[in-house]
Amino acid sequence: MRKNHTPLFVKSLQRKLNRWLVEKKLRPQFDKLGVHPAIHQPLTVQITGCDIEAGDYLHIISNRHQPVTLTSWRSKQQRGYIHIGHYCLISPGVQLAAAQSIMIGNNCMLAAEVTISDCDWHGTYNRIRPFRCTSPVTLADNVWVGLRTIICKGVSIGENSIIGAGSVVTHNIPANVIAAGNPAKIVKHINPKRRMLKREFLFQNSGDYWQTQEELERAFNANNRFFYWLKTLIWPSQKD
Repeated sequence: MRKNHTPLFVKSLQRKLNRWLVEKKLRPQFDKLGVHPAIHQPLTVQITGCDIEAGDYLHIISNRHQPVTLTSWRSKQQRGYIHIGHYCLISPGVQLAAAQSIMIGNNCMLAAEVTISDCDWHGTYNRIRPFRCTSPVTLADNVWVGLRTIICKGVSIGENSIIGAGSVVTHNIPANVIAAGNPAKIVKHINPKRRMLKREFLFQNSGDYWQTQEELERAFNANNRFFYWLKTLIWPSQKD
């Protein structure tokens, strides 16, 4: 479809239903979830296990083809823990799997299909007993992880650093660098003295942010009509 023809009143109903699903269906699955989460298609988010926490203004974009999955595993020896900070963005297809701990700082952005695991899940010689080969993963504040990156166990990524798309991160990455490749290596340095806008800037006045989004919808979709919208769903044409 070339244009979104959904009428404004239908969009308003969708927003209300979405907020209800987040609060009634998704929030209880977290041990802690902060204020003002924005979750796209919340019923597709797959949360398994305990000790999964997220901060304020969490933004998750999930769908049935690329569900976001957050999994913490428990064994007799240990239990997994996932912490996601404030103002974080998690894109479609992201997978977090913790047998020990995955710590994600504030203002972090995970692009589509990023995978983070703190465990090899099976030993080199003993391949029938999992959970004996774990090491924590830590992403400091304002880390940006590119499309389809894999972050392996024991990795720490420093503040403000960027990981290029398709990278495999097997060793620690310091702060204020851009790293890419397999295995990921530093390709550029970031000047920490330059002013950097972080995601929290969007929500300094949270009411203003959401009001702006609704005003944009009204501006672009004010002429959408209900029956024409139904027609586009059933029998779309090239101009739709």
